[in-house]
Amino acid sequence: MYLVNTKASSSGAKCLPTTQLPTSTGLVLHDWHAEILALRAFNYWLLSEIRALIDHECQQSSSPSSTPKPSPFIRRRQPPNNNPPFELDPSLKIYLYCTTAPCGDASMELTMAAQDDPTPWEISPSEEEEAGLLSGRANFSQLGIVRRKPARADAPSTKSKSCSDKLALRQVSSLLSRGMSLLVAVTENAYLAGVVMPREEVSESGCIRAWGEDGRMGPLLSRFEEGGGGGYGYHPFKVLSVDTEVVEELWAFGKPKSKEAGMKCKPGNISAVWTAAPVLGGASGGGVDRYAAENGAKQLAKLSGSWTGLYETIIGGMKQGYKASVPVGKGASALSRAKMWGALRGLLDGGDGDGSAGEGQQVVRAASYKEFKRAALETPAGKARERAMLEAKKVLVPWVPNNGDDEWGLEVLVDHKGKKRKRDDIKKSKDAQSS
Repeated sequence: MYLVNTKASSSGAKCLPTTQLPTSTGLVLHDWHAEILALRAFNYWLLSEIRALIDHECQQSSSPSSTPKPSPFIRRRQPPNNNPPFELDPSLKIYLYCTTAPCGDASMELTMAAQDDPTPWEISPSEEEEAGLLSGRANFSQLGIVRRKPARADAPSTKSKSCSDKLALRQVSSLLSRGMSLLVAVTENAYLAGVVMPREEVSESGCIRAWGEDGRMGPLLSRFEEGGGGGYGYHPFKVLSVDTEVVEELWAFGKPKSKEAGMKCKPGNISAVWTAAPVLGGASGGGVDRYAAENGAKQLAKLSGSWTGLYETIIGGMKQGYKASVPVGKGASALSRAKMWGALRGLLDGGDGDGSAGEGQQVVRAASYKEFKRAALETPAGKARERAMLEAKKVLVPWVPNNGDDEWGLEVLVDHKGKKRKRDDIKKSKDAQSS
């Protein structure tokens, strides 16, 4: 018998143009397609579980008579293998459910079939050179390559890779982010066990080509025969399907079938993110996430029987009501680079009582995000992760870096203008009282 729990859920279909990266300062999400938001939300949930576990351990140490309550999802590692200090519970398996096929190589056949004319386009040499960098929804004749996010022809350019490509990379780098890999060991179940989709959204040839051993990822089998070090390797996930009738019965909000409805559909610009509350948090084994509440995140008591840890609506990469063109700390999503780094740094700076975070503690004290990334690469875990990703990018071509948003520190989370307005209001109030 298997117990199924939803820990992170999201929607979305947009990403950030390359031109906006330099002004994002870690506050604006680069990619808020549903699949990528779900991966970031998973890391957020994992961080909240670790934070709750540490709090629970502190309570136990101050009250020895109370009975310890282990987390069913995360546990502390024991010496001498306690760096990183935590690992996922071995019984845990992680699946990703997608209502539609991820954009990019895994869905190219579906995209072609949806066109009025599915014939592959012939492209000129100049266009071919451009396609060699990154191609979005076009150039159907080229399969098995890394693509950028699909967009209208007149949309600003982006270097954000397709969801198919990012999921392919996660088969090597694991579900853990750079920061989380300092806290959580890369075990076999830190990789996706499977991707689940409605049956009509599964293109067998596309999925094999994008993710499978018989597709572009195949050469990695021999490269990781003896393991990649640090637990890294090529871990292909299963592609599973759900009957369309079941999906339609359970989920009435899916994308309408354009041909049947006689109209074209376009994605909305609003995204939503939800995560479950940590199981050890709150008086009743659940409840609100203290960190989320402190950072102004919306709270829902329960959703489908699960306590809510985080709920946000996102537009343009920022929380609804804030502009990406003028990003401020209080408008940043809890899943943004700055907020996630701040949460990780706060956790390690607070310490867990035994110094097991030592190496990671030095890394997150870097003055800028660029320094943080550089310092993380110098740790054993960071080196193993980088080696594995470099191997993966030899088959995921062309992988063009999406650089330009790392020259900032955690001071970006401080709303200086807001403080100035508050000081001005206090001064005006005092002046009014004295007059």
